[in-house]
Amino acid sequence: MMPTSALAGELLIKVHAAALNPINWYTQEGMFIDKYPAISGHDIVGEVEEVRDGVVGFKKGDRITHANKQAMQIPQNITYSQAASIPLALATAAIGLYAESPNGAGLNPTFNTSVDYSGQAVLIIGGATSVGQFVKFGHIITYTSGKHQAYLKSLGATEFIDRKDVSFVDLPGAVQRLTSAPIKVVFDGVGKHDSTLTGYEILASGGNLTIRDKGNDKNTVKVYGSIHPSVTREFGKVMYKKLTKLLEKDIVPNRVEILPGGLGGIAPGLERMKAGTVSGVKLVAHPQETL
Repeated sequence: MMPTSALAGELLIKVHAAALNPINWYTQEGMFIDKYPAISGHDIVGEVEEVRDGVVGFKKGDRITHANKQAMQIPQNITYSQAASIPLALATAAIGLYAESPNGAGLNPTFNTSVDYSGQAVLIIGGATSVGQFVKFGHIITYTSGKHQAYLKSLGATEFIDRKDVSFVDLPGAVQRLTSAPIKVVFDGVGKHDSTLTGYEILASGGNLTIRDKGNDKNTVKVYGSIHPSVTREFGKVMYKKLTKLLEKDIVPNRVEILPGGLGGIAPGLERMKAGTVSGVKLVAHPQETL
């Protein structure tokens, strides 16, 4: 049943755009949710229809994105579809890099946008197109498909390695040829056995690898890109307070592909994600276009 009115302390939002994420098809396969009915979905944006008592900072007609109890205004330079591409991707990157250990690498727990890492280098292995623009590293090296080179450099990548030309075995040597700076952070957006082992080999002593297995003198972090759990909730509050201003001038939204047929496009979109055929874009559905 769709809500027709908000309760005290709530906003009622008319959804204009919703982005798909891998966790959506994981849920479809039976993971994360134990019983139904349940609410799924993470990247939801829309227009405020009703503001009830106890809610401050919002009014009817505001354009917002929200995550659980966190909501923020969408600046006028960002479309609904662009805004839908941001929440979970940003949370994954920001928590993995900034949040306190063991939830993140602990580089910037207060989400201070003036923190500068210009003397350091970071390697981003695949799939993390939103990460580079959130950190001020002197060298931001990306390793992914060559078709994304121009786009990733526009987001802040300083160096690019095409995965079709360089295998995981040869990646450490390729990185060394690009920079003599120690790689203190590796963000593994692939999360497979080969990528994890290679990232760990490249990582400098005392550095941080944002993936699963524990190491010796190198810190490894399993990233859960959500501000809902209690361990990341306070970090999420700080991030959302600063996000509107960052979107006005600093953060570039991900590229989006609008799914045809509104809600009817979601199931085929999830199948494409499951098959691994979506790359370099966020799939977005417009509920109002449902046929």
